[in-house]
Amino acid sequence: MRLQDKVVLLTGAASGMGECHARRIVAEGGQLLMTDIAEAAGQALAAKLGERALFVTQDIADEAQWQRVAELASERFGGVDVLVNNAGILTKGAIGDESPETLRKVLDVNVVGTWMGIRAISPLMIARGGGSIVNISSQVGYRGWTDYSVYGCSKWAIRGLTKHLALELASHNIRVNAILPGAVDETGLFSGRVDETLRTKVQESIPLGRFVTREQVSSLLVFLASDESGSTTGTDNLIDGGVSI
Repeated sequence: MRLQDKVVLLTGAASGMGECHARRIVAEGGQLLMTDIAEAAGQALAAKLGERALFVTQDIADEAQWQRVAELASERFGGVDVLVNNAGILTKGAIGDESPETLRKVLDVNVVGTWMGIRAISPLMIARGGGSIVNISSQVGYRGWTDYSVYGCSKWAIRGLTKHLALELASHNIRVNAILPGAVDETGLFSGRVDETLRTKVQESIPLGRFVTREQVSSLLVFLASDESGSTTGTDNLIDGGVSI
């Protein structure tokens, strides 16, 4: 129960990695306010998680919706202790195949949405005496990768945002850290029908010889959200099986 009675706001909670995070947060004793644009899936998951979980539909690229979520968190939970900026858009393509419109959309969701979330929620944390913010970046935001210029630059930006705001919010006892997952099984390119040739090629490129699991990423998230990491802020937390070496 490492998040006992902490109020956790998790974006992108309805499926994939977000669903795994949501289940783990509740299992660790957290009170969970979960958001996503996928209303039906979000409501269904909240119902399964029980009375410790509340779902609200949210487009994180909409500033007014962030204000609405902040007001709900204040009214229903008395504030927020942990903010997990998990929602985002994944895109892959050579620069000649991408468009300025795609770039703007990805930056608007992945970067601007994360920035607006911290801007809206950090005052609630300050009022409670501090808190923890966890931003989900990516291994693609740590080193160069072919065909990921749009998605990759958004994840690099999240790392920079993490470090700047870790300094800015430290005086308020708010920690800001980033998680940089590598190839995670059952998510992204490795969910649903998977190209087995691609899967084998990626697995062979991982020094540890195995994919990261969603549960392992959730365990890292719980550590950064909990008081166990009370002196950790501004960090890049790679979880990629050694690929970044």
